Amino acid sequence: MSRTPGWNSTDIADQSGRTFVVTGANAGIGLATTEALADRGARVIMACRNLEKAAAARDSLPAAARDRTEVRRLDLADLDSVREFVDATDEKVDVLVNNAGLMNIPWARTAQGHEMQFGVNVLGHHALTLGLHRRLTDRVVWLGSLAHLWGRIRPDDLSMDLRGYRPLAAYGHSKLACIMLAYEWERRFRRAGEDLRSYGAHPGYTATELIRQSGRNGVDRFMALGNAIPGVGQTAAMGALPTLFAATVRDLPGGTFVGPRALGGLKGYPTVVSSTRRSHDRAAAATLFDRCTEMVEFAAA
Repeated sequence: MSRTPGWNSTDIADQSGRTFVVTGANAGIGLATTEALADRGARVIMACRNLEKAAAARDSLPAAARDRTEVRRLDLADLDSVREFVDATDEKVDVLVNNAGLMNIPWARTAQGHEMQFGVNVLGHHALTLGLHRRLTDRVVWLGSLAHLWGRIRPDDLSMDLRGYRPLAAYGHSKLACIMLAYEWERRFRRAGEDLRSYGAHPGYTATELIRQSGRNGVDRFMALGNAIPGVGQTAAMGALPTLFAATVRDLPGGTFVGPRALGGLKGYPTVVSSTRRSHDRAAAATLFDRCTEMVEFAAA
């Protein structure tokens, strides 16, 4: 699988009859993922916080793809909204793509009082996965990042109250947590004997609107410059390929991490890649899973 050359969206198998939930589907990688899946026949539920922006994004899709999509409200920064989304989703979901994310933002808290980047990137998606678990038929894909390289998980300080908040550090911690949960969900699926799989994926360096959410702390200006230089940042369509690979390749082993193949994972076509040693700490991942489950306070049947 890791030797697959040049895999792209035209290689996606027919997805007719399959339903995908894609969080953050109104822009960037989420919208590119939605379009590619719908183009191959999938029904895609666009789970987005801002319904107006999501509707405009849906309207921007080609007619055939647009007809296979549906917008539903989901605010990952509010666990009550996650519960409402889960309760309103009574159909089977073949694939859940935990794509939405915040990056490098000033200090903020979710509706339930958790640090915002961890709350949205990790807790909201963990709650969503717990809630949709019994409706899933195939797999869940968690969006990681190369930023996980500097991530550190402290189960006693997931909101960085003890360590002190640093925006980019918080992003790295959250993305490491996403990858660890992707692996831990896979292990729990296997132990339970369920025919479900869990994957991680990362987009490399992709020129999207994600950086526009960040505060003015220097990092945003550096990345905006990279986005503006032709050939440095990948397009959203290229950045979505690892997600699409993880979401659709039938014989991909569960627990796989997928990312771009070139320039140390910064860009290129998707392939199986490695993640840090910390991400494979099973004891830490199990503790993280249990702690996150306690923090989200529900697991809908």
